[in-house]
Amino acid sequence: MRSFLQIKIYRGKFIAYAVFVVFIGLTLGALTCAILLDQWVGNARNEAAGAYTRVESGLQYDSDRVEAFMQRVYSNSGLVSDIRSFLGHSAEGYLTSRLEGSHYNRPLVSFPDDMKAFLSNGGKGDITQISLHTEREGNVVSFDSNGNTSFQFRLPNTDGMFAETIQKGFVYHKKFSDPNQISRQLGEFRFLVSSDRIFKAAQNYRLDQAGAVSASGDVYLIAGSGRETEALIRRAVADGRTHGFLSTGWIDRAYFVAYHSNEFDYRFVSIVDLATLIRQKANVLLIVFLVVLAAMICVLLLIVYNLREDANFLRRIISSIGRAKTADFTPVSPARYRRNEYGMIARELDDMIHQLDRHIRTNYLLKLKQQETEMKALQHQINPHFLYNTLEVIRSSALVNSADYTSDAIATLGALYRDIVKNDNMISLGSELDLLQKYLKIMEFKYPDRFYYQFHVEQTLFALPTVKFWLQPLAENFFVHGFNPGSEFNLLLVNGWEEEERFVLEVVDNGSRISDARLTEIRNKLTSGDDAPGDSIGLRNVYTRLRFFYGPGFSMTIDNNEEAGVRIAVILTKEAIRDVQAADRG
Repeated sequence: MRSFLQIKIYRGKFIAYAVFVVFIGLTLGALTCAILLDQWVGNARNEAAGAYTRVESGLQYDSDRVEAFMQRVYSNSGLVSDIRSFLGHSAEGYLTSRLEGSHYNRPLVSFPDDMKAFLSNGGKGDITQISLHTEREGNVVSFDSNGNTSFQFRLPNTDGMFAETIQKGFVYHKKFSDPNQISRQLGEFRFLVSSDRIFKAAQNYRLDQAGAVSASGDVYLIAGSGRETEALIRRAVADGRTHGFLSTGWIDRAYFVAYHSNEFDYRFVSIVDLATLIRQKANVLLIVFLVVLAAMICVLLLIVYNLREDANFLRRIISSIGRAKTADFTPVSPARYRRNEYGMIARELDDMIHQLDRHIRTNYLLKLKQQETEMKALQHQINPHFLYNTLEVIRSSALVNSADYTSDAIATLGALYRDIVKNDNMISLGSELDLLQKYLKIMEFKYPDRFYYQFHVEQTLFALPTVKFWLQPLAENFFVHGFNPGSEFNLLLVNGWEEEERFVLEVVDNGSRISDARLTEIRNKLTSGDDAPGDSIGLRNVYTRLRFFYGPGFSMTIDNNEEAGVRIAVILTKEAIRDVQAADRG
């Protein structure tokens, strides 16, 4: 990491990137926490709505039961008679009145028993008390949780038992009228729905703090405890909104939601303390923090990696320029390619130095090898100029003596040697093919009517640059190893064509085949670089010269033909041709 921080431009970039990443990370973290908090508050709101709906459903169910009971009363004259006996009497008066109004042929109907069976549901219902009132007093029937019934008679209407508070429950008022004269009111029913029972269903929901507030301001706590909870619920009711936030401290806030009952005059309030909610969800928030922190660290590490790589490329560029200035072409490990300007420049500079070094070495080694080849040839041959002058004298003598055939052969040989002794070592492939054709024409003179040759080379190959006099040794191999003097048809073909990424030139004959063991040996000697003498020195000399000239873009294959003879193919990539042409222009 210190490697790029030492460079001023990258140090500034890193600081800017780090500040930006931290800012974005904190922003995303805060936004994520806000979204999660809103979702949690929404979940609490949904829980409150479910609890309120459950309470309202219970109250509506009890209301429907009361209405059904009143219809049951008016439809049963026996119940009406028993209720009238119960209304305004003491226990003794009620029993006496029942007996006086009974008939021997009718069963007695008990109003309290009917209520117990219909409304109390064996003590498991929400209605725990039913009272029947006159203008001044009332009689009470109560049901406990075990289904037991208790009575209280002639209690004043002002008695505390009839006080309507939300701690006790909700009261349904139903008038009791004379069935024979509806406008005449006999008394009033009061059905008490227990708050403990009706709000018990709400306790099954996940409520932090919740309560019901009556119109007079009394609070029934459903969830939570203490005066602080009651005070907070009253504040939410006093606020007047259906939902919102309340301040509970310097930075603490509480979210509330309030519902107004349509059946009874009360408000259902649920409150969520945000500080408590955050503490409950601390694990989730910690995970969010760690994820955001890990993301920021990963992004910063990626930035460090990119800046470090760019810094390395910049140093590489500077180093490459320095090496080029001092002509230091020592091979170095290639730069890894990256798809940016630094990477492209660094690779191009490395490639430029490599190409310079290769061209220098290629030209130097090529000249050395060419000189070595020429020296070896001169050691075994007479001076070409002297030979050419001598051949001219012989040709003149042949013309004087009318030996035209001999004269043409000597003229061809002279032209061949004249081209060989020229100083230029690099010629076009077309000129090299002309040299080969002169050599093959001489071989036609040597083997009349027994040797034939054909050229099938595409025009695009003629302009390719090459070294001089390498095709003749390939053809000479045929006459030394594959030619059959007893055969009337010895054929040598030279084919050349262009493909998409390379050029191919092959020399094919119909002579003797090479054994598999010998073919493997020749191939190994060509690629080994061994300079030890042997009978494949001509092929290896050609291979070495072309390898030095064209570089890795050159390859040579030697194979037997299916029926007879040998095929030697020289393959040149177009990239190798471009490199040679570029070096020649330089």
